[in-house]
Amino acid sequence: MSNIVLTGFMGTGKTTVGRRVAARLGRPFVDMDAEIEARSGKSIPQIFAEDGEAAFRAWERQLCWELSAREGLVIATGGGALLEAASRTEMMRSGTVICLTCTPDEILRRLSGSQREGRPLLAGGEPRERLAALLNSRRRAYGAIPWQIDTTNLASCEVAEQVVELAGAIVLPVCHPSGEYSVNIGGSVLKHIGGLLRAAGAPEQSLVAVVANPVVDGLYGQAVRDSLSRSGLRPVTCPIPDGEQYKTLATVSALYDAFAVEELDRSGTVVALGGGVTTDLAGFAAATYMRGVRLAHVPTTLLAMVDACTGGKVGVDLECGKNLVGAFKQPALALVDLCVLSTLPMPDFRSGMAELIKQALIGDPELFGELEAHDGLAGAPRSQLKVDWLARSLRVKARIVEEDPFDEGRRAVLNLGHTVGHALEVLSGFRLRHGEAVSVGIVAAARIGVELGIAHTGLLARIEGALSAWGLPVRCPAYRFAAIWQAMKHDKKRRAQKLCWVLPKAVGDVEVVDDVAPGSVRAALGWMGARG
Repeated sequence: MSNIVLTGFMGTGKTTVGRRVAARLGRPFVDMDAEIEARSGKSIPQIFAEDGEAAFRAWERQLCWELSAREGLVIATGGGALLEAASRTEMMRSGTVICLTCTPDEILRRLSGSQREGRPLLAGGEPRERLAALLNSRRRAYGAIPWQIDTTNLASCEVAEQVVELAGAIVLPVCHPSGEYSVNIGGSVLKHIGGLLRAAGAPEQSLVAVVANPVVDGLYGQAVRDSLSRSGLRPVTCPIPDGEQYKTLATVSALYDAFAVEELDRSGTVVALGGGVTTDLAGFAAATYMRGVRLAHVPTTLLAMVDACTGGKVGVDLECGKNLVGAFKQPALALVDLCVLSTLPMPDFRSGMAELIKQALIGDPELFGELEAHDGLAGAPRSQLKVDWLARSLRVKARIVEEDPFDEGRRAVLNLGHTVGHALEVLSGFRLRHGEAVSVGIVAAARIGVELGIAHTGLLARIEGALSAWGLPVRCPAYRFAAIWQAMKHDKKRRAQKLCWVLPKAVGDVEVVDDVAPGSVRAALGWMGARG
């Protein structure tokens, strides 16, 4: 069980909140300052007076490394315990580290009178000046901690509730050739986007262009802008139209104009707030405006959470096919808040489940087993989605894109179901949702695998069962085979005029086949309902 570590400046409530959290979760609580006093046999003011600040920091350093080797603790650090990068990194490796913040005026109020005694760093000068100097010197170290909670206007019980929420979050690191970013997954985490972005390198007072369509902006735009403002960033809204039909170079050109009007520069950030269309559009604009500015993904659909926010692919459609113009652009971070799925229409939720099931089929047999055994048609399917399921699905994709960041080989397995799926999307005028089309495409790939002797009919039945359990289609719309074949020939994944197929051999094992005879494809799609 991971630790929960509360840090931040004096007076922000670390000890009070830590005790509440420990009691709520039934965990041991460790107050590092009290532990140091017990071990040294001296009060903290005595240690500073008799041994010096360096000796106290040595105690903190030793205790950080000791506690980080344990599990299941709630820890309240001293205000300077995690100023050193090594101690901060070690504690972050042991669990969830949360920085509590507060306004200077409120800190002074909380530390008035007897509360200021025993605070050696506030001695020797006018308290307000000493406080301002200390906060300024620690600003960078505190800002490097992704999770931040402003306790200024909150009761300790309210802060504790937010800490418990964050303790259930999962941080998934994704490596790429030029560095690393994190996918932060949890519930009620949208309000932390500002702190996460600052920790990911966004400079204070830098501009943040929030790209969203009117529907998403109306639901979540203000919460995102408020969080960015609280973290010292300057948010502006850059709206885009709603719908796949607007995922075009014309929309990207309009974004360029909006960025220029708002004076976005290389220090700024583009936040893609929305579904897959938004992440693709905003990501492509961020990759190409001024030859690249910082990008953060805040997906609001399950499909974007599972697929578009990870892997670095961004792009737009042309009339003859999906994603034919694009780039590789790694985000600085991705923030996945499962609570936003409460406003997602059920057909869109099911569409996202297709990609989740696909990734389980590719690389996590146990997850696939859990999904096929679950009745996704019963009750409230959105509330049944587990943070762990989403994280495991994303781990499958993360492992693959780390092996093949520029889509030169292994990454092709992620296209399972997409060869047929993209063609069906195009033929439907994008009325068929991406996940619905991919669901049909996955079944088609499994059926072709049976036709070629690569897979057993039992696997086909399991795949159909898993997709059907979540209300996804498993039969082909009644398009003519010739039209489907022609649409597939325009897919960007073809190689040397040959279509690339990903065919399942077993759960957790897929094979990339460079070409399949048209007759086998016709037979499979005909069996599924295609005409002629």
